[in-house]
Amino acid sequence: MTQGALHFRGIDPFTEQSLEFWVVDGRITFEPVASAETAVDGGWIVPGLVDAHNHVGIAPGLDVTIEQARQSAYADARAGALLIREVGSPLDTHPLDDDPLCPRFIRSGRHIARPKRYMRGYSVDLVDPADLPAEVARQAADGDGWVKIVGDWIDREVGDLAPLWDRDTLAAAAAAAHDAGARITAHVFGTDALGDIIDAGFDCIEHGTGLTADLIDKMVEKLIALVPTVIQVDNFPGIAAGADRFPVYQANMLSLHAGAGEVFGAAREAGVAMFAGTDAGGFVTHGRIVDEIEALVDLGWRPVDALAAASIEARTWLGAGGLAEGDRADFLVVGEDPRERISALRSPAAIVCSGRRIV
Repeated sequence: MTQGALHFRGIDPFTEQSLEFWVVDGRITFEPVASAETAVDGGWIVPGLVDAHNHVGIAPGLDVTIEQARQSAYADARAGALLIREVGSPLDTHPLDDDPLCPRFIRSGRHIARPKRYMRGYSVDLVDPADLPAEVARQAADGDGWVKIVGDWIDREVGDLAPLWDRDTLAAAAAAAHDAGARITAHVFGTDALGDIIDAGFDCIEHGTGLTADLIDKMVEKLIALVPTVIQVDNFPGIAAGADRFPVYQANMLSLHAGAGEVFGAAREAGVAMFAGTDAGGFVTHGRIVDEIEALVDLGWRPVDALAAASIEARTWLGAGGLAEGDRADFLVVGEDPRERISALRSPAAIVCSGRRIV
């Protein structure tokens, strides 16, 4: 059904310039519409926030239904996350694309792992590592330009985090993704798996708490991005507390948590492209994108930089558009300057999702 045209006027917090546009049929236009209702006149207009690491199709336990996923997506949208990079889900969430109250999704298909080396039921588990490139190609076909592998996970035989794949297999997987026109990312907590993943030519690292100075330099050289999921890393002590049978793993997780702030600070100082992601869907509930942005500020980022990492910079990285002519109308209007008080994002004057005002 065609929606009535809406008119918005405010300030772009990144350029400090006045911004005025209209929303017609869910899209932004800068052509005036005389009959449009002025919805908001004043405030700071921010492109819809981006949760660059989110699992709408995952919740504690298994067998998430599409309706449960829809409610999770609604919670994210009401928090301002209007673009979600869904990095792994056992549930096909494509039916949500037809719901204008849901964020836009960019998916990576299912996680790819090895038997007993990830959470049961969540991933495609490959008995033969040589099958990884073919599975990458399959998941690329099911996704929206991304593929996700599990790079490390607890190996109960060694009692600690350990890599799942060797360097040659990883290089073949990266090549398969790129041949399919997709980018490839990897879940990695520890240090041991990172060197081979980075050398293999992956496009992104999720979490990255085990990064070292030399690995960070390689990420900069190879233009590999990092999504640190700071509020998920805050759960490492709780994860460790439940692993008394594996004291080496337990100590490693605690050490990774203790050093995460320094690691993330070094990555940013070196020039690694970093984007905000909550890892919602398991330990982290949905609707927490502002918590992640505030966590970046707590690490020493300027509020405007943290905001950019969860909006315009993330949208550019994902090729998703923002507030240009013809873009899907996904944006927030904030009454206070978020560059001065980032928590202003918690009480927006308006949230517009696919042209519909949901707040």
